Amino acid sequence: MPQRHVMQMSTSHATYGVCVVGTEVFLDTRRSTPKAAVSFDIHATSAVTVHIIHSPTTRPMINSRWPLEPDIEVIVTIDVTSRTVNDNKVKISYYGREGNELAVAWLYLTCVDVSLDVDWSRSGRVKSKGKDKAKWTWGPDGQGAVLLVNCDRDSPGMGGMDSGQADIRTPADLQDMSVMLLRTQGPSATFAEYQVVLHVSETDADKVRVFHAIRSDSHPHYKPVLGPDKLSYVLDHVGNGENTFYVEGLAFPDRGFSGVVSFSASLLEVPHKNSPGTPIFTDTVVFRVAPWIMTPNTQQPLEVFVCSIKQGSDSNEAFLEGLKVLLKKANCKLTICSEQDTRSDRWIQDELEFGYVEAPHKAFPVVFDSPRNRGLKDFAFKKILGPDFGYVTREPPGKNVTSLDSFGNLDVSPPVTVRGKEYPLGRILIGSPLPWASGRRMSKAVRDFLYAQKVQAPLEVYSEWLTVGHVDEFLTFVPAFDRKGFRLLLASPNACYKLFKEKQSQGHGEATQFIGLKGSERRSIDEILADESLKSDNRHVQRCIDWNRNLLKQELGLSEQDIIDIPQLFILMGSRAEALFPDMVNMLVLGRHLGIPKPFGPAVGGQCCLEQRVRELLEPLGLTCTFIDDYFSYHVLSGDVHCGTNVRRKPFAFKWWHVVP
Repeated sequence: MPQRHVMQMSTSHATYGVCVVGTEVFLDTRRSTPKAAVSFDIHATSAVTVHIIHSPTTRPMINSRWPLEPDIEVIVTIDVTSRTVNDNKVKISYYGREGNELAVAWLYLTCVDVSLDVDWSRSGRVKSKGKDKAKWTWGPDGQGAVLLVNCDRDSPGMGGMDSGQADIRTPADLQDMSVMLLRTQGPSATFAEYQVVLHVSETDADKVRVFHAIRSDSHPHYKPVLGPDKLSYVLDHVGNGENTFYVEGLAFPDRGFSGVVSFSASLLEVPHKNSPGTPIFTDTVVFRVAPWIMTPNTQQPLEVFVCSIKQGSDSNEAFLEGLKVLLKKANCKLTICSEQDTRSDRWIQDELEFGYVEAPHKAFPVVFDSPRNRGLKDFAFKKILGPDFGYVTREPPGKNVTSLDSFGNLDVSPPVTVRGKEYPLGRILIGSPLPWASGRRMSKAVRDFLYAQKVQAPLEVYSEWLTVGHVDEFLTFVPAFDRKGFRLLLASPNACYKLFKEKQSQGHGEATQFIGLKGSERRSIDEILADESLKSDNRHVQRCIDWNRNLLKQELGLSEQDIIDIPQLFILMGSRAEALFPDMVNMLVLGRHLGIPKPFGPAVGGQCCLEQRVRELLEPLGLTCTFIDDYFSYHVLSGDVHCGTNVRRKPFAFKWWHVVP
């Protein structure tokens, strides 16, 4: 709907006014109409289009004059900017019953153009004259500009993120911002008498910051003009041309903030120097802050992070050697974090999650730092945050953190379609208690943040039955070159009992399994199968995993053919479960190369029968299995390979703004 500006007409003197290209000027003729007048006609110069709005029963008279009916409205529009002041003229003549001209009202209009423009088409370039610029819509045919949270640190000397600085220290910082252009055109004398104001609402102001690029002789200067403490900015010396603004996001979508922010430019008529002014025209544009996006195991690995632990009986030097073998096969970069930097905290998966943000003109990785806050507490902020590497965290009030706040309890599925609804960026998985039960739960602050990102609709699965309580203890995803492009792997006591019974029936009941957490012992297949208490524990565990299996089939659109059961036994410690031997689904997935905890299972024919079974299950998919000894360096400390590593992956080719949430 075009904007409408009202002009009061008068027969005692000419009326002078300013309008904006394409807007409607409503001519208020109530004061200018002589009492004896019964009709009128209207004439205008060539650039002016006249619209007479009337009821269906009202018709122009024979002489092209219009009867003065109360429901008649006169609107004029101009589609070209004026070359000189007052170069558009409108004349209204009023006539009496005898057809005599009683009076004339003149309107002189100067037409200017004021346009606030952004990359509303998401092409990477600012486009002018967008239709419905004030609306943001999802999907491949959607429109509306994108804004990045400027959460990296392009100036190495700075303490925090760039978004925390109210100035621009380096040109690289501009690349993280979105361009907004204010274009003005018309006689310069007109702009000297009117104000152009850029403004933002109070609710949006603390989510954004805007810099005005002011060209000087030496170098450009970037003046902060809108933001947390600035709601409006009056432009000086507006003329023909464009003003460039750079916009940065300060806040991710979250509870109470959809991520949508808007900016407006208004042309104000200012009758007196100190008066607030009246808006003649306002142009509004809208941005959506880019969400933080997780990457599933099916995305290409770019870099693996692991902590070095050199001291003590739980040193991980042997583990690192096994990991290097895997990384060489996968041709992937390995970053070993020093014990000094990690403060002897080896659980890097639990501390952080790598994701990314993307706009049409720029994308960069962003690390999400969990509220777990143990030895690795400052690692992401001090060692990962940097140029084109962003940082975000969420802290629950009162620091009330449980094991479920660790990011081993956070995963994301590959892209899926569920009952016709597409999730092209997959779905986030969060470990929780059963929906109706109390118990440990990931902090509301973290869950609210994950839900607010919108593009990876989170799904809460049941993980609270485990002592540590993480989703990565009983499930993972691996790539496959058929069907949906992946398989869901689930830990399975049933599959393990089936395998051990098979080996027992083949006469291998004496073969032994290495078990134990604090110490270690060997137990034969015969002993394991005869242990009624262990069977009872695993019946319970299997029921917990089956509950998740049904949920995942329903919520990820999976069939039984999309799921592979990985043999695994658990043992209850009190009321919650832990893996009896290294937990094989807790693996590192690097393309088709898998780094799997070495289970030290019963040797049959010189081969670990657990390893053999896993190879039989996964190698037909084109995957290679490398079994890594993490027994004393991770497993006995209640974690395995996945818990002790972390992977930065390639972002999706799919653009998040094409999602239809």
